[in-house]
Amino acid sequence: MIPRFPALAGVVLATCAALAAPAPIHRWVVSANENKLDLATGSQRILPGAIPDNLSLMDFSVFPPVVRHLDGVANTVLGPPSNVAITPDGRLALVADSIVLDPSRTNGWAPGDRIHVVDLASNPPAVVATTKAGPQPSGIAISRDGTRVAVANRAGGSVSAFRLSGTRLQPLNAVVFTESTNEVSDVAFSPDGRHVLAAVTQGGHLRVLDWREDGLVANPRRISTYGKPYRVQFTPDGQFALASGAGYGNADDTDALTVIEARGDAFRTVDFVPLASGPESFDISPDGRWIAAVLMNRSNIAPGAPGHRDHGVIVLVERTGDRFVRRQELATGAIPEGVVFTPDGRHLAVQCHPDRELRLYELKRGSLRDTGRRVPVPGMPSGIGRGP
Repeated sequence: MIPRFPALAGVVLATCAALAAPAPIHRWVVSANENKLDLATGSQRILPGAIPDNLSLMDFSVFPPVVRHLDGVANTVLGPPSNVAITPDGRLALVADSIVLDPSRTNGWAPGDRIHVVDLASNPPAVVATTKAGPQPSGIAISRDGTRVAVANRAGGSVSAFRLSGTRLQPLNAVVFTESTNEVSDVAFSPDGRHVLAAVTQGGHLRVLDWREDGLVANPRRISTYGKPYRVQFTPDGQFALASGAGYGNADDTDALTVIEARGDAFRTVDFVPLASGPESFDISPDGRWIAAVLMNRSNIAPGAPGHRDHGVIVLVERTGDRFVRRQELATGAIPEGVVFTPDGRHLAVQCHPDRELRLYELKRGSLRDTGRRVPVPGMPSGIGRGP
């Protein structure tokens, strides 16, 4: 049958097709890029008159990703690269603003206290709120149900707890459980949301915190780690937690990944996996099978100094049941900061600080290979988070 109003019928059919088509799904990886503080000379150097810090928003629903940048979002390289966290629905990013410039201080900066809330679903994405945390907020973790947030306050010896509702971060409490000089650098939620692990970097251990309705409570339990834990994560199934950090010895010593059994309410260190020198961060693939760690490999000491190397390294570790086995090591750019698997687990993004770029690798048949693709960013990439 021929419709009486063919033009109108075409519009109706097109409209129905559009309504039936699923909305585009963004697979976000967010890189926080700093411009005010440089590490390429082997020490922290303030850059006068630097352009504002920013974010690079990479949509990995396609490869290579679609990239856009959001200017004026302050962040820093000081602290683990887990200063960016994305909600489980992919709508929001939380970014720690850990320091403020202070020319009166010898090092040129002082601890900050802000968390930026970025709406990734708006067009264009924008900062929609800023909330205060404790002194020098660093690692951020979001519970699997997307309603709770924990923030490690590196200069406060504490962890701040928040309730997340819409785009609002509601402060609940801040638990002080160690000296500020022990540097609480990172946090991770157990998948069931009942516990938070905090990396007490200079104290050389992890601390268990328990979540209550009104916030966090410090548990007296401490967990032994190799060296100074800087980054901590749970495996997706919650059976293990992993921590990495440099040891107390020489910069060229081989450092290790700490494996913590985390079944039920019991936490205990059960293994160590050798990596290489100077672990900065690591990530666990979405399926929980692979762990990729980035290590300085002495690329962060001054060029020309004895032992300086011009590249960092990536170490790939495989989980097989209850065992974690080192499988591969390959070179990457100098001073690698953050590392994440893409949301589909097929690729790996590595932040190369002085090169102002992310290098993209492919994970295939149990091995990483450099794709040769680079994502230039308008700053020195310093923190990174992955969405669903």
